[in-house]
Amino acid sequence: MDDLPSYPGTPRWVKVSGILAGVVSMLLVTVMLFGGGRHGPGRHLPAGEADGDTPPAGVTDAPAREGDRR
Repeated sequence: MDDLPSYPGTPRWVKVSGILAGVVSMLLVTVMLFGGGRHGPGRHLPAGEADGDTPPAGVTDAPAREGDRR
């Protein structure tokens, strides 16, 4: 039983894949931190008036006619 070869270690492809995954992860974090632009939950909110009252998509800013209720 003493003739068994020792474990050769981690394969090269596993090491290379791990290094590449780490580099890509650091690159993504760097772009998110220093890339600028609007990020965060406010990005998905409608861009309406300051009071938050955004009209439906079909409503235009046409002037009100007589008899129209607003």
